[in-house]
Amino acid sequence: MRLLRVGPPGQERPCVLREDGTVVDVSSEVGDYTADFFAHDGLARLRTAVGSQELPVVDVDAERIGACVARPGKIVCVGLNYRDHAAESGLAAPGEPVIFFKAPNTVVGPNDDVRVPRGSEKTDWEVELAIVIGAEGRYLADEDAALDIVAGYAVSHDVSERAFQLERGGQWVKGKSCETFNPLGPYLVTPDEVADVQSLSLSLSLNGEKRQSGTTADMIFPVAHIVHYLSQFMVLEPGDVINTGTPAGVGMGQSPQRFLRAGDVTELEIDGLGRQRQLFVPAP
Repeated sequence: MRLLRVGPPGQERPCVLREDGTVVDVSSEVGDYTADFFAHDGLARLRTAVGSQELPVVDVDAERIGACVARPGKIVCVGLNYRDHAAESGLAAPGEPVIFFKAPNTVVGPNDDVRVPRGSEKTDWEVELAIVIGAEGRYLADEDAALDIVAGYAVSHDVSERAFQLERGGQWVKGKSCETFNPLGPYLVTPDEVADVQSLSLSLSLNGEKRQSGTTADMIFPVAHIVHYLSQFMVLEPGDVINTGTPAGVGMGQSPQRFLRAGDVTELEIDGLGRQRQLFVPAP
């Protein structure tokens, strides 16, 4: 299934993209795509409803698409997870996943404007595969058990302010948690729709020029390893989002470096998971 949320900010309705290309409103059946939805077998209930009932059709072209998850409890990020990105950053490939967090309120819709922070000179782009957790995971036994708790996958834009992240002391969170810094969606695509999560092409263009082009086959730590690894240190909860790292081609790695300014447009895509487009605007 392909799950999406449609409507103005704060008023999104849960929907499903059917195989015939129509989008149907499922708010009468499941409420919203929250932690409670995932924790209480919401995906199974949704499959039954979509397959057996007449549901209102939504003209998605006429409405805003929101983030595909209502509000994650936490956003866990994996840094330097592609060898070419580690190399362009001047760093060795890590021996264990590099873990940091983003604030959950960074999540916005896939085509919403992104606000360049006040005082920013180094706002940067990063296309990433996101994992959405569908069940509680603690001390998972192995990587097969890790995949069992994955609800699905989505396109994520892990926007970063490099000066805040790397030049202002402390941890990376300052450069990762500015408002609007995590467009997510358009879809949450369930694992049965993804033939091989470690063979997905992902790309990002800036003002129509390709800047990033990679494949999840080049991850240092694959999806199953990441989920299993994280569960040894923290409890993963339904609705949590994991950003899995970005390939080479970020602004910080360009020569000369290129960072985002108001008026710039980014377009992101991952095979089978959909597309995003953001206009960058000044923070108010």
